[in-house]
Amino acid sequence: MDKKQLSLKIKAEAKNLGFFACGIAKANAVDPDVVASYKKWIGQGGHATMAYLENYPDKRFDPRLLMDGLQSIVSVALNYAPANTLPQGEPQFAAYALGKDYHDVVKGKLRQLAEILGFDTYRAFCDSAPVLERYWAVKAGLGWTGRNHQLIIPHAGSMFFLGELFLPIELCYDEPMPSRCGKCHACVDACPTHALSFVDNTAKTQFDARNCLSYQTIENRGDIPSDLSDKMGDTIYGCDRCQTACPWNRFSQPTDIPELQPTDELLNMKREDWLLLTEEDYRRLFKGSAVKRAKYSGLMRNIHEALD
Repeated sequence: MDKKQLSLKIKAEAKNLGFFACGIAKANAVDPDVVASYKKWIGQGGHATMAYLENYPDKRFDPRLLMDGLQSIVSVALNYAPANTLPQGEPQFAAYALGKDYHDVVKGKLRQLAEILGFDTYRAFCDSAPVLERYWAVKAGLGWTGRNHQLIIPHAGSMFFLGELFLPIELCYDEPMPSRCGKCHACVDACPTHALSFVDNTAKTQFDARNCLSYQTIENRGDIPSDLSDKMGDTIYGCDRCQTACPWNRFSQPTDIPELQPTDELLNMKREDWLLLTEEDYRRLFKGSAVKRAKYSGLMRNIHEALD
């Protein structure tokens, strides 16, 4: 099988496994302007307390250091737009957290993809290594990085998990896609805490995690500043406002991936249930879920900030 046939087969098998999109990029060092921008963001403290984003800059900026002989990066997107949502008026979670832990789901499917294709040497990642996932998804032609700093796939939106399969073989490579945000700034306007802002009167935006409700309700281990907690509304884990405001998400279709569906127990939770949530309830309700990232203490902090 030549590299063209193999590239097409990889994409076909990825689709069969439920991936919405699949593209392939040549593994090279990250573009210097992207490196400079990332380092500036870190230097300004835009990553808040997420120190892991500072780690392994050599590997982050050259993925070939993560795998000997790496030549190709297969980038995939798995749709998580919810088919079922928590009732309006009840406490809410970011859509990505409604099902099972996406790390396990995406990496499991990537391993299946490698096995189906007979690859013995590979590495599979999903938000689990110093990999600039949106950068490589753009390079692989999946979409573009929007002003909300999410990957946007045309006529599909941004509610996708990204993953990468590193392969030590040469393949056919896809072309990057230019931004189609145009003059739209709905995401910037929708952010209640101004985590998104324009850079020096340009069309580019910068993101400050310190002002982001997703950071505050998931990653922050301390108290949530009152000027930010006042903006939480009824959301007790994460925040989707910059995504739901994006016009491209009008085209999103509900995911049919079984592992990403919320349980009936979660869907039936009421305000009073959340306020009385025990640690045993938490462990049962979120077994195998990404919500464990915030820990029981963090979720209860969020619940009391939003609901008390």
